[in-house]
Amino acid sequence: MSNIIQVGMADLKLAKAPDKLMTAGLGSCIGICIFDPVVKVGVLAHIMLPNSTQSKNPQNRAKFADSAIVMALEEMDKNGASRVRLQAKIAGGAQMFKFSGESDIMKIGERNTLAVIENLTKHNIKLVAKDTGGNFGRTIIFDVGDGSLLIRTIGHGERVI
Repeated sequence: MSNIIQVGMADLKLAKAPDKLMTAGLGSCIGICIFDPVVKVGVLAHIMLPNSTQSKNPQNRAKFADSAIVMALEEMDKNGASRVRLQAKIAGGAQMFKFSGESDIMKIGERNTLAVIENLTKHNIKLVAKDTGGNFGRTIIFDVGDGSLLIRTIGHGERVI
């Protein structure tokens, strides 16, 4: 019997198989799923912003791409995961609103996606699948047992990556 562990915004949780991790309401936010397929343990972080160094209030490490990935690695290490086996899947990073002008500052979804990919690369974590961009929200359910990521959208159906 598996439990579904809810992960809120700017939150990070760890699960062991057969449990699953779920987060709802991913717009420009990104759900970062990191797992070890051998020990069947995984982390889901629901990040809101790309970089903690640009924040006046960086205490909540799960809120930012850079610090959430470090936090995820610490949790994975404590639970027997091996960094050489880690794999990641990401979803979210949508552009939910149309803005006039071409200011990159408003392209939070795109900036979040780039920051997540950059930080996964920096820590040698292989990104095996992603479902990012678009202009629609996502709810994701991450099965740490087999690494599958169910993505539910409004108006765009469901898919597993």
